[in-house]
Amino acid sequence: MNSYLMSVLLGIVEGLTEFLPVSSTAHLRIAEALLHIDLTDAYWKMYTIVIQLGAIVALCLLFMGRIIEFVRTFPAGENGNRTIWNHPISLTLIAFACTSVPALLLKKLISKNLESLQLMAFALLIGGVVMWIIDAWTVRHEAGTVDVEEMNLVQAIFVGLCQTLSAVFPGTSRSMSTIASGQLVGLTRSTALEFSFLLSIPTMIAATGWDLYKEVLHPSAAEAAELVKPLVMNTERWIVLVIGLFVSFIVALGVVEWFLQWVRRHGLVLFAVYRIVLAMILLTLGKRFLNMQ
Repeated sequence: MNSYLMSVLLGIVEGLTEFLPVSSTAHLRIAEALLHIDLTDAYWKMYTIVIQLGAIVALCLLFMGRIIEFVRTFPAGENGNRTIWNHPISLTLIAFACTSVPALLLKKLISKNLESLQLMAFALLIGGVVMWIIDAWTVRHEAGTVDVEEMNLVQAIFVGLCQTLSAVFPGTSRSMSTIASGQLVGLTRSTALEFSFLLSIPTMIAATGWDLYKEVLHPSAAEAAELVKPLVMNTERWIVLVIGLFVSFIVALGVVEWFLQWVRRHGLVLFAVYRIVLAMILLTLGKRFLNMQ
């Protein structure tokens, strides 16, 4: 397939799935398998990591007004009842720390799981069932926290720790783990979704930077010598990379706004069903068509 068209397709996949609770990692891995992309090529490793930046920039742009307001009111908050420990900015950073520290400690396990489509399929299935149950449960129980400004430290820590699951088990979905865990500790759907978006900004920036450093700039000796083909850039590859970044940015802009409206009105059942169906397809047909292991 033409590399430019391939980049458009991968950019669409990234932009569509990065913030939906369906796992962008699993979808990119499936797309790469279907397109027969050589993941031992350092360029495609780098490409898969870098196009996430388009989605990150889109989210930052959409939430810029909210972020500026949080900065302006720090640490007292919009209503003057917050402190340096429970202001939304502080809670976001605390939740991020609760994710990043365990993830760093478990980095060897994470690296081992990243290429396993079978593991991703099981994570999609289990995550879909869990998300469906939690969303149905929250419909019957009135949430006590209706705004990010009302969150407390325990809620933020719990959400941050649960987000670690998405790093350890690719296919779980960072978005799914943060939204579902937020609902479990008393956040409304919209509040859990907003905090999930806020938390994704430092998480994705750090994860993308770390992956780029580890996989491309400073691979291990074994990878450099045997497993990964050297990174070689030329004009075509630069254009392919820019296309992927731009497409993921544009698609993510539309998806985030749509997702916010959909969840407020309809909940998360649609995404839970999709995850379960996709997992069943992977588990039954993956070995035949995707060389799934």
